Amino acid sequence: MENGNQTVVYFSEQVVVLFTCALSFVGSSLIILTFIVWSDLRTTPRTLLVYLSVTDWLSAVSYAFGVWRVFRTDSLDCTIQGAISTFANSSSFFWTVAIAVYLYIFIVRSSQRVADSLVLFFHLVSWGVPLVLTVTAVSLGKIGYDASEVSVGWCWVRIHASDRVLWMLLTGKLWEFMAYLTLPVLYILIKRHIHIAHTALSEYRPILANRPQSSFFSMADMKLTLIPIIFIALRIWSTVRFVLLLADSPVRQNPVLVTLHGIGNTSQGAANCIMFVLLTGPIRTRLCAALCCCSKCSADSQHSPKAPRRLGDEEGTGEMRTDR
Repeated sequence: MENGNQTVVYFSEQVVVLFTCALSFVGSSLIILTFIVWSDLRTTPRTLLVYLSVTDWLSAVSYAFGVWRVFRTDSLDCTIQGAISTFANSSSFFWTVAIAVYLYIFIVRSSQRVADSLVLFFHLVSWGVPLVLTVTAVSLGKIGYDASEVSVGWCWVRIHASDRVLWMLLTGKLWEFMAYLTLPVLYILIKRHIHIAHTALSEYRPILANRPQSSFFSMADMKLTLIPIIFIALRIWSTVRFVLLLADSPVRQNPVLVTLHGIGNTSQGAANCIMFVLLTGPIRTRLCAALCCCSKCSADSQHSPKAPRRLGDEEGTGEMRTDR
């Protein structure tokens, strides 16, 4: 796997990672489109999820370009791709934590006013900090070819930079570590609060156990459990390779580890789509209805008889359409 100071990215790894990039592209696009199409979904938490999906969309596109190209030297397109993925990836960490903070204040502290007042702060931090750091890194020539030592074909912090570890921390790893610590704590507190509230409510209204509310609480509980677990499960491989790089261990170039790193870094958009679209009943129902309607209309148009175009027939067709 080792070629000098470069990790070789095999074609099979490219195919797998490009596939996960495509899934995240579709998943992030679906979250954004459902938000645009159905206005009643435009709640504040859903809006924050859309901002996260924008960063995941940018990550998927920039990573896909990097994996497809598999850069082997510094170049302009390497720097541009590295800058976009660095900004999007760092911003994704901030928005992921911002959503958890919002839910914590809204649910546990029971203060929607305070939670909503933080949205502007979330924008300043989640867009501003990654943008400033990325622009600074590019200006100082820190973004470029990294020999796939902590990536899978794409560009990030220049591998030969003397202070590369510092810039790897500032342009991603530091915020990743903070998310590892923050997300489990916040979601455990939210889960605990919901469990206490649900238990207290059930004591006064035992009939709830046989009502749809119980399935709602079960689904909410499952999502609150899965969010930090999925985030850590996807991102941990990148962290492992970073630690192995610090230890100068050749294990970081293991093809299985490289593949897991590529899958993890590019799957966040797909994972969010599964949790917040496909596993969300009302949205899933609307999507199925829209897809069934489209397929039905397509089938009707394909099977409709094509009569000769005569004046009388055209009038008859017009009357039929009017009746419909």
